[in-house]
Amino acid sequence: MIVKLTRWLCVTIIACGLLSWISPAIAQSKLMEFAGHAAPQDFFPKATRFGTPQGEPPILPVYADETLAGYVYLTTDFTGAVGYSGKPIRILVGIDPQGVLTGFKLVEHKEPIVLVGVPEARVVGALNKLIGAHIGPIASGGQQPPQPDIVSGATVTILVMADSVVRSAVKLVKSGRLSPGDASSAAPAAAAAAATETKSLDLAQNETRDWQSLLGDGSVRRLTLSVSEINSAFEKSDNKDAAAYPEDGKPEDTFIDLYAALVTPPVIGKSLLGDSVYERLQKRLKPGQQAMLVAGNGIYSFKGSGYVRGGIFDRIELEQAGAGVRFRDRNHERLGDLAAQGAPMLREIGLFTVPTDFAFDPTEPWDLRLLVQRATGTREKAFLTFDLPYTLPDRYIRREKIAPPAAKPAAVTQAGVAAPASQAASSEVASGDEPLWKQMWERETGSIAITLVALAILTGIFFFQNALVRRPVFYTWLRRGFLAFTLVWLGWYANAQLSVVNVLTFTNALVTGFSWEYFLMAPLIFILWSAVAISLLFWGRGPFCGWLCPFGALQELMNSAAKAVGIPQLRVAWNLHERLWPIKYVIFLVLFGVSLYSIAAAEHLAEVEPFKTAIILKFMREWPFVLFAVALLSAGLFVERFFCRYLCPLGAALAIPGRLRMFEWLRRWPECGSPCQRCANECPVQSIHPEGHINVNECIYCMHCQELYYDDHRCPHMIQVRLKRERSAALASPSTQNPPTKPVRPLISYVGKIVKS
Repeated sequence: MIVKLTRWLCVTIIACGLLSWISPAIAQSKLMEFAGHAAPQDFFPKATRFGTPQGEPPILPVYADETLAGYVYLTTDFTGAVGYSGKPIRILVGIDPQGVLTGFKLVEHKEPIVLVGVPEARVVGALNKLIGAHIGPIASGGQQPPQPDIVSGATVTILVMADSVVRSAVKLVKSGRLSPGDASSAAPAAAAAAATETKSLDLAQNETRDWQSLLGDGSVRRLTLSVSEINSAFEKSDNKDAAAYPEDGKPEDTFIDLYAALVTPPVIGKSLLGDSVYERLQKRLKPGQQAMLVAGNGIYSFKGSGYVRGGIFDRIELEQAGAGVRFRDRNHERLGDLAAQGAPMLREIGLFTVPTDFAFDPTEPWDLRLLVQRATGTREKAFLTFDLPYTLPDRYIRREKIAPPAAKPAAVTQAGVAAPASQAASSEVASGDEPLWKQMWERETGSIAITLVALAILTGIFFFQNALVRRPVFYTWLRRGFLAFTLVWLGWYANAQLSVVNVLTFTNALVTGFSWEYFLMAPLIFILWSAVAISLLFWGRGPFCGWLCPFGALQELMNSAAKAVGIPQLRVAWNLHERLWPIKYVIFLVLFGVSLYSIAAAEHLAEVEPFKTAIILKFMREWPFVLFAVALLSAGLFVERFFCRYLCPLGAALAIPGRLRMFEWLRRWPECGSPCQRCANECPVQSIHPEGHINVNECIYCMHCQELYYDDHRCPHMIQVRLKRERSAALASPSTQNPPTKPVRPLISYVGKIVKS
């Protein structure tokens, strides 16, 4: 026995030694494998070759002839980069010896929204803000990393990618493996030197100035572009297609006359906005939050139409110190005119509040970046950017001298060498970094609150359903209002559309290695799935399919409009209808089986769901996907919820665990189904069998049958109850002690007609 144990121990020690020896080689081979799909010029324009991988985790030197240009590394070697699919997102990143990001290349991912939907080039392009970012100040905690552009429908994917690039670069810079010229050590020293003087807004000044004086000293900055200047700029760009579509108008016509001003200082704010608007603004601003005014004239609108469709101003961007942020409609207030004396009449005037999650210093220079777009085809566009620089005049800035901070004792590095105090402080700052999923929940606080309130309202609707359905008019409009909220806010605005892809990803994660972190990346999706899981135990799949699915809400609202304009409704024969039900279960089982072999292939096949096209991407997609979604919606005009009834794999996936529900709150009379068929005939999705029982696998919990259950003018059982009650009341009345005998046959005939209906 002892001999056997000794042998097993020796084998284990040898195996561990071999693994420790070959693990660096495995990591290097992974880096070299992906580097083989890239060129040195992808990261450094003048580079000519890759070198030999160095260290652990490996980094790949890049040379321009014999000169070191920088390094390339793989993000997953330094930090976890698990996307919404639950699979790693691998990015090759280029960084120069001074710690500046120079380029990156997406080499492997399993993100469904990128595999089918949003073009990969568009997602990668959203990360362009990171190029040129200096990691040294970010690593020391003295500067916030640049924020990537957000692409509708791919928010989680882009934020995960940006976070993995920045975090991995910070780890590499702190490791000291770059050349001595790395600025990570110089940045804290510069920050300490600069800390001897603090700057803040001078809010004590209170005077009113005219337009010319504000424009003259730089309180208001201006950018003017003519039609000829825009045409010339596109001609000089690399996009020849854009140059072929010049702007209409005379060359000297004003393309845009753009103005920008920081209006937080009272002098500028009151002069431009007026006292009442400025005071209202101050009440709205949070402590430390800033506001600015953007106004324009000309044929080009700085607002565009993106804020109408998606709530975001996609033509202007605030940039400072390499970081940028776009404004949303909640940050915007439209103004009719300017209060300053001599101010021109401007076509567009907007008052914008700077988002609180953007680190903005009003005393430092910033830029208002204008994005000029030009259509070059049916869906293709070309873009140029123009910067309007702004620096707040010194007269609005208060400066205070402070003593330089005392030096902190040196820390000891892993190599046993004393590190400067700034590096120790940097480590302390970095150790407090929150995971990305926590940052996502903090960013979405408002949306989370709205979603929780909506779920509380829906729970109240279900718990008090008996009282609500007795008021059919009120209940009908309540339901339509909730469906409108689900479609417009939950679907088109917040993109919180659940999908069968979520089910496949979850089951795949249970097999390959479960982690809550990547499910927490999308707060609203996580909250909705939690609510759906709970509701399955109480009511089955109905709460989601009938109330919380944006595409289902779109179908029902469109069908209601179709009925209102007189479009005929088709009722599928019961025998055919019953045999079409299994189609969605077959689709789900096929998707589930394929996902066990390849989750990527299953995500491609999941395009049978039109959710991504109609809700996430708002029909802004290739024409075959749009045509498929429109065809399903068109069928729903004649057969209510056509897709939900016969094709939805998510509905099938939810129906399976929905059989475990613990309560049955949908009431039935003994006469339901035998002989009365009214509920079965009027069920919007035909989920009631001719025998009278409700098929919970198909029920969307619209509660129309419960309206009939209590209606004493449509339900035969309730009609008889009402008539008996009326007869008893009539017999009990003194004026009818000897009433004339009434024939019973008309009453029987009346009830019989209703039963047949």
